[in-house]
This record gives sequence, structure tokens and C-alpha cells, in this order.
Amino acid sequence: MAKRAAAYFAAGDIVNLGIGVPSLCNNYAPPGVMFHTENGLIGVGPLAEGLQRVESFSNANGMRFVPMPGASVFDSAESFAIVRSGRLAATVLGGLQVSEKGDLANWARPGKMVGMGGAMDLVNGARKVIVTMELTAKGAPKILKACTYPLTGAACVDHIVTEQCVIDVTPEGLVLREVLDGVTPEEIQRQVEPTLVVADDLAIMAA
Repeated sequence: MAKRAAAYFAAGDIVNLGIGVPSLCNNYAPPGVMFHTENGLIGVGPLAEGLQRVESFSNANGMRFVPMPGASVFDSAESFAIVRSGRLAATVLGGLQVSEKGDLANWARPGKMVGMGGAMDLVNGARKVIVTMELTAKGAPKILKACTYPLTGAACVDHIVTEQCVIDVTPEGLVLREVLDGVTPEEIQRQVEPTLVVADDLAIMAA
């Protein structure tokens, strides 16, 4: 999923990555992509080891990293000003539910609160919102006609990348763009609530 999500990036992009699978996208990003972290840095580099571990340089997972050459450091207020100004090319987030209109719920569900973090700002500020998540939760659909959990953002999702398929959110509805090799559109449809539009150029997800 992280590899497929990273295929949406291009050289010159500034991208914010959420916790979990999204944080792995920097392993597959093309050269020239810079990563942003809400606590005040553009230029997130590889994970730090030994004496390189500095408390100030932590990613969304709380893991210490080494800044890239040319990285910019600033306070969290300026960091969120960057997010809200539309300067981020994309953000990649996990999801609990996505609706057919592109609404995202990813921070709270009955009996458990993940925490909002900067997600509400990110989904409204980034020019492209990519959600990586499993297609179902123990067999229950996560792509719904309407979210039942508290929303992170309304009509904000552009792409949904799952372990079985890639779906685009469009004004015409949810478009099935890619499927895992051996999985049929009918099998995907049985696992989601909304009716999917199958793309004329439906492709097989790259390994």
C-alpha cells in the first residue's frame, strides 16, 4: 500500500505522512520529494541511530530521524501555517471509514479514540489526500455510503489505496482504478457499500 501511495508523488512535492503504513511511503518516493512533519520540519530523512538520535527530530510515529541536507526547521505554528496555506502537495493518512463522497473518519470510534492530531488541518490544507487502509475491518465494510464515526474531514479524500484495490473519489462516484492480480471487480464490490464505477482502463496493481 505504501509503495502504491508513493506513486502519486512527483519531484518537487512536499508531502506529509501519517502514522502506520503512510510513514513507510518515504521508502518508495521518487527523488526530489521532501517530507513535512507537523512539529516543524521539511526534509525528513532516514531513521536515526546511536548518537544521531535527537529528540527534536521525530516523525509521526515518534521515531527519530536524520534531517535531509537542505532541511528547513521552524516552530509548530509556522508548520501548521504551511499546512493550512495549501503548500503541501499531498498527505497520506490511515482511515477507519471513507464515504462515497470522500468523507474521512480516522480518529475516533466507539470505545476507542486514536487522537485527532493534525489530521483535520491536513485533509483541508493538502492539495491531494490519499488514504491507505485495509478494505474491510474483520469483514465489515470500511468504504460506506455514509460514515458512522466522527468525521476528520468532509469530501476531502482523493484516492483510497487498499491491499486489494485502488479507488478514486470523483464527482461521478467511486471509480475502481486498479485491482490486485486475481481479484475481480465483483469481489471488490461485495466488500463495499456504495456502487463502484469500474474504470474502462481498469489495471492490475503493481507488485
